[in-house]
Amino acid sequence: LELFENVVEGLKKIYKTKLLPLEQFYQFHDFHSPQLDDPDFDAKPMILLVGQYSTGKTTFIKYLLEQDFPGIRIGPEPTTDRFIAVMHDDKEGVIPGNALVVDPKKQFRPLTKFGNAFLNRFQCSLVNSPVLKGMSIVDTPGILSGEKQRVDRGYDFTGVLEWFAERVDRIILLFDAHKLDISDEFRRSIEALRGHDDKIRIVLNKADMVDHQQLMRVYGALMWSLGKVLQTPEVARVYIGSFWDQPLRYDVNRRLFEDEEQDLFKDMQSLPRNAALRKLNDLIKRARLAKICNIHFY
Repeated sequence: LELFENVVEGLKKIYKTKLLPLEQFYQFHDFHSPQLDDPDFDAKPMILLVGQYSTGKTTFIKYLLEQDFPGIRIGPEPTTDRFIAVMHDDKEGVIPGNALVVDPKKQFRPLTKFGNAFLNRFQCSLVNSPVLKGMSIVDTPGILSGEKQRVDRGYDFTGVLEWFAERVDRIILLFDAHKLDISDEFRRSIEALRGHDDKIRIVLNKADMVDHQQLMRVYGALMWSLGKVLQTPEVARVYIGSFWDQPLRYDVNRRLFEDEEQDLFKDMQSLPRNAALRKLNDLIKRARLAKICNIHFY
């Protein structure tokens, strides 16, 4: 029986000595998923934020960090037009996508397959925040609706979402209490997250902008819409609140919002403790897939 100093070191060795040779033999990396490297095992837990434009994704990060981060842009129109990995560093700054994917200490090397059009829309914002010492956050472009969604992004947007969904520890879907319509692009994005239902949490943001009676109706409408898209037997956990630093417009639900915020932040704080378990589960899933490839090969 071999003993390891920690779970991550054990997973690295088991992958390199047992699973990697099998993947290479059956060309698993060519048609399913790239080879795992040390940064994939060493990386801090990651949270992926997904939502239509102006649902408050970037503001949510600012609220969580209690400060701005490099490259932040907030407005009612689609302001975030790129994937931004917000990570910890003592010195603040921005690393462009092309430099990010060749950094051997970061886990983003496989993203090169999405081409220059994507890499020009990808960056890492380094922030000296205590929150980021235990996790990293990925902000995504606002998902478009109506005529705007006809604009071609120039890269495989849902493919990039799938790549992140496979590797992150938590996926937060943000909805605006004022606009619950799920556009075609948002529907496709949610469908790209299927198979990772255990990671998904729903946030009904800007909930202070409606009164108590309207909020009940909005919550019901959201659950109905999500039921049609997610198609899972279990209802995803929905957190209701207003995640920004402005006074509440309707104060009647203050206690509810505070409790929901505490529950959500506790869930996020648990990620560093559970990261090793998540990596173990992901490796088991990967091993099962490789085993299936082995069976089909023969």
